[in-house]
Amino acid sequence: MTTPQHSIGSGFGARSTAYDVLRGIDLSGRTAIVTGGSSGLGLETTRALAAAGAHVVVPARRRAAADEAVGALDGVTTDDLDLSDLGSVRDFAERFVASGRTVDIVINSAGIMACPETRVGPGWEAQFATNHLGHYALVNHLRPAFADSGVRVIAVSSSAHDLTGMRWDDVQFERGYDRWQAYGQAKTANVLFAVRLDTLGRDAGVRAFALHPGSVLTPLQRHLATSEMVEAGWIDANGGPSNPTFKTPQQGAATQVWAATSPRLTGLGGVYCEDCDIAEPASDGTDGGVHPHATDAGQAARLWDLSAGLTGVDAFTTAPRLRR
Repeated sequence: MTTPQHSIGSGFGARSTAYDVLRGIDLSGRTAIVTGGSSGLGLETTRALAAAGAHVVVPARRRAAADEAVGALDGVTTDDLDLSDLGSVRDFAERFVASGRTVDIVINSAGIMACPETRVGPGWEAQFATNHLGHYALVNHLRPAFADSGVRVIAVSSSAHDLTGMRWDDVQFERGYDRWQAYGQAKTANVLFAVRLDTLGRDAGVRAFALHPGSVLTPLQRHLATSEMVEAGWIDANGGPSNPTFKTPQQGAATQVWAATSPRLTGLGGVYCEDCDIAEPASDGTDGGVHPHATDAGQAARLWDLSAGLTGVDAFTTAPRLRR
C-alpha cells in the first residue's frame, strides 16, 4: 500500500534539531552509513546518531579530512568513497559486506550543488552522477549487508526539485549546461529513487524516504560566489546569515535523522519529508511540499531502469531478497 503524501502530525517542526527528534530513542547495536557524514548536515547527522548509541560509518572522498572531523566521536569510523567513481563505490560496499557487518540505516547526505560543468565516468554530468547515480549504486551494492530486521534508506533531496523534472531527452546535459537545472534534475532524481526503492524493497523490509532539509548555510554552497548569495538574500555583505528562515545545521539535519529513526514511520515509506514530517503535495501560491513530477511512479520506474543500465547494478529486481 502506498503511503499517503500528507502530514502525520509528528509533533516536530522546522526548528526541531536532530537531538530533539532522537530524544528517548536508543540506537545501540544499530549501524548507520552516512555519506557526506563529515561535513555540513552530514556531520550533524553523524554526531546525533552516534550520541544516540549508533555505530556510524562515514565513507568520504577525502578520508584524512573526515578523520579530522569525526575521529574523536565514539562509535564512528571512516572509509574511502568517491561517489563520482563507480569503482570506488563498489569497492567500499564490498569491503563493508566482507566485514560481516549489517547496516540498519543508509543516509545519502553527500552532494554537490550548482557546480561548473564537470564530467565524470564515461562523460556523465557530475551532479546527476554524484548526487544520484553514485548513491543508487551504493545502495544496490550494499544490499547483501542489509539487516534482517529491516533497513531505512534516506535520500537527501531539496526543494530545488521544483526547478525541473527529469530531462529524458538530455539527462547528461550534452546539449548545453545549466548548473541550476542540473542540480534540480539531480534533486528530482533523489526523490524518484526513494519512491522506486520503497516499491521494490518494502516486502523485504527496505523502506525509503526522500526529504528537503531546509535552507542551511553549509559547505554545499562552495561553488557559489559571495555576490550571488548576497543578491539572493542568503548572506549579508560581510558573509553573515541574513535570511531568518534559514535553519542552523543542527536543525537542518533533523529531518533526515527523523526519517531514519522515527517510530512514527514504521510501516511507511516512499514519501518526501520536510520539517520533520511527511510533506504535503506542492500547491500554487504556497511554499514547500513536493511536486508531482518527483513522486510519479512511472517516472520513478523509468529512472531506476536508466540507472541500472548506466551503472550495471540492480540488486532489487534481479537478486534474492534479504538474507535470512
